[in-house]
Amino acid sequence: MKYAFIKAQEHAYPVRRLCRVMAVHPSGYYAWRTEPESARSIDDRRLLGRIKQSWLESGSLYGYRKVYDDMCELGEPCGAKRVARLMRIEGLKAQRGYGRRPGHHGGKPAVVAPNHLQRAFAVDEPNRVWVTDITYIRTHEGWLYLAVVLDLFSRQIIGWSMQPRIDRELALNALLMAVWRRRPTNEVLVHSDQGSQFSSYDWQDFLKEHRLKPSMSRRGNCHDNAVAESFFQLLKRERIRRRTYATRDEARQDVFDYIEMFYNPKRRHGNNNRLSPVEFERQYFSTLASV
Repeated sequence: MKYAFIKAQEHAYPVRRLCRVMAVHPSGYYAWRTEPESARSIDDRRLLGRIKQSWLESGSLYGYRKVYDDMCELGEPCGAKRVARLMRIEGLKAQRGYGRRPGHHGGKPAVVAPNHLQRAFAVDEPNRVWVTDITYIRTHEGWLYLAVVLDLFSRQIIGWSMQPRIDRELALNALLMAVWRRRPTNEVLVHSDQGSQFSSYDWQDFLKEHRLKPSMSRRGNCHDNAVAESFFQLLKRERIRRRTYATRDEARQDVFDYIEMFYNPKRRHGNNNRLSPVEFERQYFSTLASV
């Protein structure tokens, strides 16, 4: 490990200085350089190539656990600690989140609809509980607003809508996509915050027409809708804050790519046994069919 580090840095610093910093003798380092590469080292280099590919395909987001899952799917005979070691040596790191601010997170009860969800975010089957929310994306043309509908069972984004204005049509279009895609046959609980878009008569009428039961967070309490908030944090951390959008169309295309090409079909979730939302639901329905 020490010798490999010295070899990687010798183009930038004198070898003797590196040996002194790493507490090794230069003669030992030069002897190591003349030895033939071991079979383990050759296999490490081969495995590192696949690790880099997995890490880059995730958008430079994955840590060693999710990369290790990818290696297992590829049939690589390696352990999680070996993957962690190779990523650490190569400087491949996970994209980390932001800490929460301490404080009191209370709020008044909802007026339009009670909080039926009560932070029960663990759901046993699809199309039982959907959560929805709205966020904003900065572009040089102005704001672009994004509404999403997420199925709590798999964390899959089943409906979304993007518009330059934040109004009830934005929220309704996302919910309409969710209903069209999923076509639920049972009553679905739809949880939101108390924004005016979700308190409107059009929203409430749409819910009644499609057998959707409203549920609302307490006012000013984002933790009552934590899963939707968590998705927006992922989106902004993993994609939006890495980009500068000249136009709304550019932002719209990039968000579409993140949701439909990466998040739903590929991004691994701890809640889904480290499977993507699409794969988690596929395995669920396969299990039902085999029973």
